Amino acid sequence: MAVTVGQPAPEFTLHETPDRQRSLHDYRGRNVVLVFFPGAFTGVCTTEMCALRDRIDQFGALNAEVIGITVDAPFVQQAWKAANNVAYTFLSDYNREVVNAYDVAFPGLAGMQGYVAANRAVTVIDGGGVVRYHWVAGSLGVEPDYEEIRAAVAALA
Repeated sequence: MAVTVGQPAPEFTLHETPDRQRSLHDYRGRNVVLVFFPGAFTGVCTTEMCALRDRIDQFGALNAEVIGITVDAPFVQQAWKAANNVAYTFLSDYNREVVNAYDVAFPGLAGMQGYVAANRAVTVIDGGGVVRYHWVAGSLGVEPDYEEIRAAVAALA
């Protein structure tokens, strides 16, 4: 299923930690910036997640929650967050349901046949659960336009 601007965002429930799950509907009433990325502890992904960390106050001022989603296990995500002093939420899509629902699955990462990661992508969802912005990288080495994301969230105010 493809994500379409103007349509309801696919619902999901994922692990934040091994014993805590979060669902998209937990954020109703707030704008959500879903940031899909291939993997923790990798170069471009670390640059991207830290760039968002450094802009987190801008998103908070716009009533927006930033949520990173990767197929990494929650243990890896929590270690990465601690190593990079990141306070926003990371969710583990280890069974690839959400990357498939949002049509951002990336098969064969680094030439590993059978391994499916998340492509680099950003989806902005308004407080009512409707997709308002969706960007998918043409190449894993391309970071999103952070100002364009901020503007998409600001337009929801």
